Formats: sequence, structure tokens, C-alpha cells
Amino acid sequence: MAHSAGEMAEASISVDQEQFTCPVCLDLLKDPVTIPCGHSYCMNCISDCWDQEDQKGIYRCPLCKQTFTPRPVLGKNGMIAEMVEKLKKTRISSVVPHTGSGDVQCDSCTEKKQKAVKSCLECRSSYCQNHLEQHESLFRSKGHNLMDATGRLQEMICSQHGKLLEIYCRTDQQCICMLCLVDEHKNHDTVSTAAERKEKQRHFGETQRNIQKRIQQREKDLQELREAVASHKRSAQTAVQDSERIFTELIRSIERRRSEVTQLIRDQERAAVSRAEERLERLEQEIDDLRRRDAELKQLSHTHHHVHFLQSLSSVSLSGSTDGFTVSSRLSFDDVVKSVSQLRDKLQQFCSEETEKISGRVMTVFTIYMQMMCLFLSDFYQFTLDPSTVHLHLYLSEGNTVITHTGTNYRYPDHPDRFNHHAQALCQESINGRCYWEVEYSGREGVHIVVAYKSIGRKGKRNDSRFGYNNQSWRLYCSNSRCSFRHNIICTELPVVSSRRIGVYVDHSAGILSFYSISDTMSLIHRVQTMFTQPLYPGFGVQNDTTLKLCRLTL
Repeated sequence: MAHSAGEMAEASISVDQEQFTCPVCLDLLKDPVTIPCGHSYCMNCISDCWDQEDQKGIYRCPLCKQTFTPRPVLGKNGMIAEMVEKLKKTRISSVVPHTGSGDVQCDSCTEKKQKAVKSCLECRSSYCQNHLEQHESLFRSKGHNLMDATGRLQEMICSQHGKLLEIYCRTDQQCICMLCLVDEHKNHDTVSTAAERKEKQRHFGETQRNIQKRIQQREKDLQELREAVASHKRSAQTAVQDSERIFTELIRSIERRRSEVTQLIRDQERAAVSRAEERLERLEQEIDDLRRRDAELKQLSHTHHHVHFLQSLSSVSLSGSTDGFTVSSRLSFDDVVKSVSQLRDKLQQFCSEETEKISGRVMTVFTIYMQMMCLFLSDFYQFTLDPSTVHLHLYLSEGNTVITHTGTNYRYPDHPDRFNHHAQALCQESINGRCYWEVEYSGREGVHIVVAYKSIGRKGKRNDSRFGYNNQSWRLYCSNSRCSFRHNIICTELPVVSSRRIGVYVDHSAGILSFYSISDTMSLIHRVQTMFTQPLYPGFGVQNDTTLKLCRLTL
């Protein structure tokens, strides 16, 4: 069973009291002495006992009854005396005052401090009920100014004259006493502190009402904006789906028309080629016949027998087709290509005109982003880096809002919160609600932009102290050539971001973490929907020769 520190201290004190209590007077030892049997007594207590035994000449230990002859010489035991003094201090420090943590203590109580009920401005002291009655009996006739007990009495007294600050100087905007009124504040516009309090309280009430009214209006604006953003997302998703469907239908229609035109060309090609091939076959056959007859005639022309020549000539037919036809040098589809080109030009012009109209309509949603920017402005916070977390190679400047990795060892003092291996740092301030901030980096390497729990590890090479490699941190990495998001080791590669100014938005209760690229426009880099179980702290990892700055947001 566990014991509190107070219980342990009390047990220790009770044991010490038994060891250092005089057996005669039963109180803590005073000028302790130790007699030959080993028991200790107060110097006066044992001396008184032995004084009564002087006539007998035999001296006893009151505790163990051991006798001594002659009377032992008594000398103060310095070690026991020192222990008794320490015990007395322990007893004093262990006394718990009779006041709560927020109570004012009575200035007149000497031992156990009682709770004060009134404070006297003339005496500049606070009193419990008992001492207040004593005060009243002494000063009732003098009319001392009493008020509810307060621990801020000195703030109500003029430091120059020691008088009560009961007048307010409107000229110098400060509380003064009566002597100040006739001295350096003479002829100034003055009223009583009560009157000025009443006046300022009236304005304070108006200011508070205005703030509450503004809060209600901003909450209404926030709700409307959230509904607008949700509606925008739904509308955008529907528009994307409808556009995809329409463009898919358009592409399919164009594909069908392309297939039809291709088919027409191929059909015409096949018909024309078929006719030409038939004619080619007939021409080749006719050429073969003519060559055969030509060979027969050539052979017949060389015979020397006139009768044979005449008889053979009649068997060689000279008849044949003498029909002619015109052959085109090439088969042309120029008109078809021209028609398709005209279709393309008309379609491109139509698409350009319609796309411009669509772009104009899409640009109207820019107002949503402006509204979002106004929301971010209301949630903007200027963070500062915590020097006790900064790695030895990182240098802070400009009021702990700029961090640079120089490679130099700055020999910061040891601290349990300092990252001792990875070049990382956390901010001092935590995030429990909605918050937005921006950073800007420069240099030849990249940076890690992080939110993390304070419980993240700080020491060694292990993943529990490296941003993005545990379930305690969420990390965006940006450089000239790469952009990625990492949480609990899992890495998601993202398109490279050209801008070197990054915005971060956190809605802790909604579990939303978003990173934005900031330039002339604001575009989403990556968004996380999760559940945060602890307050978050912005953090940064900076690579060599790179600087990161926490930006001040301006309109």
C-alpha cells in the first residue's frame, strides 16, 4: 500500500521523537548528555535527579537503574544536540497551516496560521477572527478601515506617502492618495476610486456585451462558412462526377464517329482496290496471250516453206480486245481529310469557348477560399520555439521565431526535453482548439513541418524520437525535389510543391490537420482526418544549411 510523502515524514518524525526524548521530562532533549550506561537525558533533568542522591553517594540511571560511583562527570553530547536541532526544524516545516491554498493567512498568528477574515488598511495586516476581535478592542475608537481579507494590501497603499490609494487621477490615469492630490496631481481631473470603478465598469459591461455579440456573430459566420464549405465540397464532387460522365459520353461519341469515318474510308478503299485488281488480272492474262502469239509469229516468220507459212498463219489468231481504259495515278481521300480537319477545328473552337465559360463559372468559387482565409486569420497564432527542445546544431534567432541548421555545435545546456540526436525542435505553445500558422523556408535542403504530442521521445536514434516515425507525430516534408507526408512510419508521396511558404490548419476537436501551399493563391497539399488524444505542439525538423521562419500573418 502506497504512503504519501507527508505520512512518511510524520512516521519518521515520531520515530525520531522517541529516540531524542528525555525519559525524565518527556520532551525533546535540551543540552543532551549521555551517561555511562548509554542513555541520554537533558543536562538539567539528570543533574536534578543526581543532586537528590548526593547524600547516598550512589547515582542511578532513572531508566535502567544501573548505579555509578563516584558521580559521573557530565558533558554535552554534540552529535545528539545537532540531531535534535534538525528534528526541531523538521517539526516546524511539517506543521500545516490552517489555511487553504487560496486563503490569506493571519499576520498575527505565530504558530499555526489561521485563515484571515479581514484586512486593515491602516495597520496593513490581515487578521483571523480571534485576532480581529483583539484589533477591534484596541482600535474601534480610531475607525480603522477594514475590508475583506486580501493578500494585495501593498498595492492599495501609496508607495510615496504610505497612505491609502482612494482617489483616481483621470489626467494621469493612475490611483493616488490624498497627499498626492495636493502635491503633483494638483488641479488634475480626479474622482474617487469607487466612482471611477463604477464608470469603467459600465464601459466594461458594454465592451463585454460587444465581445459576446461578436462571438455569437463569429460563431454564426463559422457555422455558415462550414455549411458553405460542405455544400461546396458536395457540389464540387457532383460536378466532377457529372463532368466525367459527360466527357466520357463525348469521348465515346467522337470514338464512334472516328470509327465510322475510318470504316467508310476502308470500305471505299476495298471497293476501289477490288475493281482495280480485277482489271489487273484481265490485263495480265491479255498480256500473256499477246506474248504467246508474238512468239508464234516470230517463229513462223523464220520458216522457209511457203506452204507451211500460209497454212500456219491461219491458225494464229490476230483478234483480241482493243478496249482501253484510264488508270488514276493515285487513289486520293484529300476531301475526306479536309472534312475531318474542318470538324477538328470547329470542335476545338467550340471546346475553347465552352471551357472559357466553364472556367469563368469555376472561378466564382474563389470567394469560398477567401472566406476560408478569413477563418484562418481569426484562428491565426504566432508560435515561438522552445529553446529547451532545440537540437545542438540548430540556432534560434528573431525572438525564437527563426531556426537555422548550421552544423555548428552550440553546446546548449542539458535538458530532458532537448532532442539530442535528430535536428528537431518543438514550440512552447500547445494547440487544444482551432489554430492556423504559416512557415517559410529557404536554403538548399528541405524541412519537416510537424504537429506532435509533448510525450514524443527526445533521446537517441530510435523512431520514438523521430518526427513521423511514431504515432506521436504527423510530418510534412518539403524540398525542391520532393514532398511527402509521414505518420507512424507510413509514408505518402505527394506532388512537389513549388511554393516555399506553407500554411498549417488544425481543428483539434474535429481531428483535422491540413497543409496548404501559399503563393498568390492557397492550394491544399494534404489533409488528414484522425483523432487527437493529447494537446498538439508545432514542431520542425531542419536539414543542413536551411532556415525556417514562423511567419507573421498580415492582410
